[in-house]
Amino acid sequence: MSGNLETAVQLFTKAREHVASAGKLGEVEWQRTRNPQAFTESDLLRESAWVILCSGFREAIVRRVFDKVSLSFCDWESAAVILGSARECRAGALASIRNTRKIDAILGVAQRVDEQGFFRLKKRILQDPILELQEFRFIGPVTSWHLAKNLGFDCAKPDRHLARIALALGFSDVHQLCKCIASAVEETVSVVDIILWRYSADLLNL
Repeated sequence: MSGNLETAVQLFTKAREHVASAGKLGEVEWQRTRNPQAFTESDLLRESAWVILCSGFREAIVRRVFDKVSLSFCDWESAAVILGSARECRAGALASIRNTRKIDAILGVAQRVDEQGFFRLKKRILQDPILELQEFRFIGPVTSWHLAKNLGFDCAKPDRHLARIALALGFSDVHQLCKCIASAVEETVSVVDIILWRYSADLLNL
C-alpha cells in the first residue's frame, strides 16, 4: 500500500516541533545514539524490564517508578548479582509496582541471561532480534520491536496509536510509514518512530 507521503512528512515535522518545544529532545538523542552492536548486559536487563513494565501500562506511570524498580534490581549491574539477591529484588520491586507476573518476568530475563551467558545470547539477538527477544516472558510480537528499538536496532514499534496513523495515511503498517518518512527526511526509522510516538503520547496524555 502506497501512503500519502507528503501528509506524513508534514505530520512528522509538526511532531518534531512539538517534541522540541516540549523539551523532550533528550529521549530522541538517546534513541539516535543507540547501537545494537554496543548494548551491554546491563542494557539488556534494564531495557527488557522497561518494556515488560510498559506492556499494558501507561508509560508515564512506569517512568515515575522506574528509578525505584532499578534500585531494587541492583541498578541492573548483572544477571548474576540480581539472582544472588532475587528475593530482596522481588520484594523491593513489588513495593514500587504491585504486579507479580511482571516482576517475575523481569527475574526470568535475568535467569535466562545467566543460564545462557550474555555474549552467547547477544550473538543470537544480533542475528534475529525480533524472534529471539520474544523468548522473554511478556515480550511478544509488538513489544519485541519496542525492545529491539531500545537496544539500538533501526526499527519501529507497531504501537496501536502509530498503527492508526499509518492506516489513516494509507500506509500498510507502521514499518512502512516510518521507513518512508525516514527516507524523505534523512533520519533513522527509530528516531522517526520515537518522535511520532512521543507526539501521540503527549496528545493523548499517555
